[in-house]
Amino acid sequence: MEGMTFPKPGPRRTSAEVRPPVFRGPLHDARTATSVGRWLGLAFAVCFATGLVSHYLQRPPGWLADRLPGRPVWGYAFTQGLHVAAGLAAIVLLLVKLWAVYPRLFVWPPVRSVRHALERLSVAVLVAAAVFEVFTGLLNIVEWYPWPFSFVPVHFAVAWLATGSILLHIGVKAPEIKDHWGRRSAGTLALPAEDAVDRRSLLLATGGAIGVVTLTTVGQSFTPLKAFDLLAPRHPDHGPQGLPVNRTAEAAGVSAGRLAEWRLEVVGPRPYALTLAELRAMPQVDVRLPIACVEGWSVEADWVGVRVRALLARAGGQPGAAALRVTSLEAGGAYRVMEMGAAYADDPLTLLALTLNGQPLSLDHGFPARIIAPGRPGVLQTKWVHRLEVL
Repeated sequence: MEGMTFPKPGPRRTSAEVRPPVFRGPLHDARTATSVGRWLGLAFAVCFATGLVSHYLQRPPGWLADRLPGRPVWGYAFTQGLHVAAGLAAIVLLLVKLWAVYPRLFVWPPVRSVRHALERLSVAVLVAAAVFEVFTGLLNIVEWYPWPFSFVPVHFAVAWLATGSILLHIGVKAPEIKDHWGRRSAGTLALPAEDAVDRRSLLLATGGAIGVVTLTTVGQSFTPLKAFDLLAPRHPDHGPQGLPVNRTAEAAGVSAGRLAEWRLEVVGPRPYALTLAELRAMPQVDVRLPIACVEGWSVEADWVGVRVRALLARAGGQPGAAALRVTSLEAGGAYRVMEMGAAYADDPLTLLALTLNGQPLSLDHGFPARIIAPGRPGVLQTKWVHRLEVL
């Protein structure tokens, strides 16, 4: 076309001239990655161990169901509070670790050998599993589930994948980790001395961030620090009768109208039924037990009710040998029916509770009767109980 000029094309670049970006930051090095990585590994180890405790308390295999300990009574509150605290710390550490090592994602050529390809694949699996675990765990704490799968089994399965990937990564990188583990390690001595100041600043900032996150969330389970409980989704004192509630009566489909003709059915060799007045007329026991939920919060409270083992014995259950199935009035949900091993059912602290902190149970806390047992996850402390069955 007349009057128009076009720029001349520049010289074509060959593939040999294509290079990835160059990263010269002093903290994108093996020493920083090792320093952060060892604390991240510890956080994941704590999460994995305490996660196993939580999973097998909620879903024990048959051989374990009658052997789960009810002591110490605060055991689950401690392990699950530690699980959530370590998981929140792991989020901070994982972000810093990824920042320290991300330049390695741009190594060139991307694959140098079959061994290198397998190593990069293992790292990809490790990063994906670790990110999945910490962020799905975070969303579980706030009870937001924007995915189509069931959280508990998938989170548990990926925990094994992440743990295996971490162990494989440690095995592959063991020589490099050894070289940069301590200040006097061989690889560390070769690094510029001026980097040490920046590295200390980064590690101090990371530790400070973990401290702030822990201080502002751990009060939901460690009540002496509840005054600082600013970021946790639960506060131990907030809720009906001074306790938080995860699942309200409205959400469970339980209304006062449905309870007008309530009876407790106890099924066994000698089945019977009791009205609320008859339950209250039975010998009442007062216990102080924590209620602890998988989201990490826990609160101690005073409970009064009838020992479960007394109810089972009256139905013909063998003392110390009768397991229990508990059915709730709630309309649906994964824990509407709960099974309890013989050790829990026979425990003198396991109650069909009728009052909480000196008052009859509120509807949201399971009126007219709920289970409270030592060392059990909150999802298994069934509310709105209407049926007990001797197994």
